[in-house]
Amino acid sequence: MLHLTKIEPFEGIGEQLIEEINRVGRIRNYPKGSPAMDPDDTMRNFYIILEGRIKVYRYNPQNNREQTLYLLGPKDMFDVLTVLDGRRHEVMTEAIDDAKVLELPIEKVREWLEANPAFNRAFLPYLASQMRQVEELASDLSLYDTSTRLMKLILKNLDISKPVKHLGLLHNLPHEEIASMIGTVRHVVNRHLQQLKKEGILNIERKKLAVNNVKKLLEKVEREY
Repeated sequence: MLHLTKIEPFEGIGEQLIEEINRVGRIRNYPKGSPAMDPDDTMRNFYIILEGRIKVYRYNPQNNREQTLYLLGPKDMFDVLTVLDGRRHEVMTEAIDDAKVLELPIEKVREWLEANPAFNRAFLPYLASQMRQVEELASDLSLYDTSTRLMKLILKNLDISKPVKHLGLLHNLPHEEIASMIGTVRHVVNRHLQQLKKEGILNIERKKLAVNNVKKLLEKVEREY
């Protein structure tokens, strides 16, 4: 039996539901670089990321290209679509770091969605945010060049509350992974990152990115709209 005292982002769900989650849930660990949850897993279970990052992507073996759909981190959920429609979600996953997730039986999650308003209050906005993210990805791939897509990705992950403007889920991410998130290849991302560094917008040390000038980055993106 688990001994979780709270389940983020499901705050306010009540002790009774936390006890049930502790009773039916279990912890899964995925080593860095390994496949994580697959479509068969998500037909049976629902997952909440506790530690690390997991990418969700599609892969085309004919041209060896991949497109990242989501980069999941702590408090993220997977797979909300299968919970709702009961259909296989044909995507692939990979642990970017050593990852720890909470695994819950999918039928229990469906029960909680029907019976627990606090669970619903966290689940439904999260579903909406994922739908918006995919919509934004589709429109960005159609409407903007790779430089603009990269800058928008940086802004989306920017944590302006900290003195050093590190990039959330992008922190220490290999450039080929960043390329997969915006539909391009590593050398193109490298070129754009170096240009942003040359303009004094970014600081780059190995894989670590930090924003030096948020105002200048915003102005540069706005000129592209």
